[in-house]
Amino acid sequence: MRCKFNGTATDRVAKYQHFLVLLPADKPRLSRSIAFILGCAMTLTFAPAGWSLLAPLLVLPLLFVSLTRSPKDSAAHLFWFGFGFFLVGTYWIYISVYVFGNAAPFIAVLLMVGLSLIMASFLWLSGWLMSRLAQSEPWQMLFVAPSVWVLIEWFRGWILTGFPWLALGYGQIDSPLAGWAPVLGVYGVSFMLMLSCTALLAMIMVAGRARLFAMAIVVLPWLVGGILTTVEWTAPDGTAIRTTIVQGGVSQDRKWLQEQLQPTMDFYRLSTLDVPDSEIVIWPEVAIPRLTDQVESYLSIIDGDARRNRQSVVLGILERSFERSEDGKIFNSVLLLGGEERQVYRKRHLVPFGEYFPVPEFVREWMRMQALPHSDLDAGVDPQPLLVAANGTKLAIAICYEVAYGAEQRYAFPDAGLFINVSNDAWFGDSIAPHQHLEIARMRALEVGRYVIRATNTGISAFIDHNGALLMAGKQFEPVVMTMDVWSRTGTTPYASAGNWPVIGFSLLVLGIFWFRSRASF
Repeated sequence: MRCKFNGTATDRVAKYQHFLVLLPADKPRLSRSIAFILGCAMTLTFAPAGWSLLAPLLVLPLLFVSLTRSPKDSAAHLFWFGFGFFLVGTYWIYISVYVFGNAAPFIAVLLMVGLSLIMASFLWLSGWLMSRLAQSEPWQMLFVAPSVWVLIEWFRGWILTGFPWLALGYGQIDSPLAGWAPVLGVYGVSFMLMLSCTALLAMIMVAGRARLFAMAIVVLPWLVGGILTTVEWTAPDGTAIRTTIVQGGVSQDRKWLQEQLQPTMDFYRLSTLDVPDSEIVIWPEVAIPRLTDQVESYLSIIDGDARRNRQSVVLGILERSFERSEDGKIFNSVLLLGGEERQVYRKRHLVPFGEYFPVPEFVREWMRMQALPHSDLDAGVDPQPLLVAANGTKLAIAICYEVAYGAEQRYAFPDAGLFINVSNDAWFGDSIAPHQHLEIARMRALEVGRYVIRATNTGISAFIDHNGALLMAGKQFEPVVMTMDVWSRTGTTPYASAGNWPVIGFSLLVLGIFWFRSRASF
C-alpha cells in the first residue's frame, strides 16, 4: 500500500481518508463495484440529464485511489469505472444493432459489451499512468491527472477509427467551463474540469497556505471559463438568413418500405414549397431512402422548385457515382439543389459496422447468409470544397457521426459562415443517444463560433447559435417543419485556428517531464 499525506486534516477527513485507503485492499470487490457504480452515474452529467456539477464528485474518489494506491490497483478501479461509464452511456448500441439492425440479440450484446470493454481499457491505462507518475504526491497529481485524462480521451477519439463519444467536456456545455471551448476545444474543457477536480483533492490532502492555493485552483477554471463566455470570438456577416428544417419523422423500421417512399417524397417537397420565403431549406441524412439515380426525376423537380423560389435545398441521400467505377460507388452524401449547378458533399468519416465492415471475407459471407448488412459505402475525399448557397453563404457540412470529430471540421473555417449537420438518429430509438448527439453538435457550434442547423429524420432537429445555445428544437418521432432566422458569421476562434494541439502538446510535455522524473526516482 502506498500513501503519503502532507500536513494534517480534520478528524472527519482523516476517517474518510482512512476508509478510502483501506477499502481497496481489504474489500477489493466492493471497492471496484463502487467504481463501476460511479461510472454508471457519470452518464448523468451528459444530456438528457445534464447534471454537470455531479462530475467532480464522481471523479474525486478515483483520483484519491490513484494517489494512494499502486498503479495496478488504480488501473483496476479506473477500468471498472470506465466499463460502467460506457456500458450505460452507450447502451443504445443494442437498440441500433438488434431492434433496427435485425441482428441476433447475442450479436448486439457482444458489440455493446465489446465496445465498453475496449473503452474501459483506455481508462485502465489512465489509472496506471496517473498512479505511476503522481507517486502519491498531491501536487504532482495536479499536473498529471488532467494531462493523462485528456490524452487518453484524445487517443480513443482516433485510434481504430476513433470513438470520441462521452468526452467529459461535452457534459459541461451548460456550465461556466464551456467558455474554454472556443479557446481549447472540448478536450480543453475536459482538462479544466480535471484540473479543478484534482485541485479539490489536493485541498483535502494538504494543510496551511497550500490548502488556500489549492482552493484557488479549484475555482480558477470555472471563474476564467465564465469570463470567456462573455467574449464574442466571431461576428455576424450580413443580414439574417431565413432557414427551414424539415424532419420527416419516419421511423427506421418503415423508412425503406416501398409503400413509404411516395409519402416521404411528397412530405419533403410540399413542406419545402410551403416556405417559399426561406433562403435555405435543410433535409436530414438520407431523407429520400433511395439512390440518386433511382429518383433522378424527383431531384430535378426539387431543383426546379428551388430555382424558382431562389432557394437552396440541402438534402441527404445515398449517391451512386460512376466517375471512377463501372459498377458505381455509393456515397452517403449531401446535395445542394437550387444553385447554378448541383453541388455535393460526400461523408468522409464512415461508421465501422454501420457504413463499412472491417471484417474478413468469410465473416462478410456469414453476415450475408444471416441477412445482415454487409456492404460497404465509399468515403469522400478529404478535404472537399464547401457548398455555396444561392445567396452566396458558404456551408460547412457534417453528416451524422462526423460532427463528433471537431478537429476534422476545422478545414472549413473561417470560410464557412454556417455549419450544417444532417443525421439519422432514428437508429437510436427513444434512447439517450439523440440527446447526446445534439449536445455534441452544440459543442461544435461553440468551438468554431458558428450557427449549427441540425436536421434529423426523427429528431432531435435544432437551431443552435454560435455560443452553443439551443434556440429551437423539434419534437422527436413526429413530422416537423420549423423556420428561424440565422446569421452567417465571420472570423475565427482560437480553437478553429490551432485545433487540439495546444492542450495535447501541453499534456504531452507534462507527461514527458513526469515520466523522466519517475524513472529517475526508481
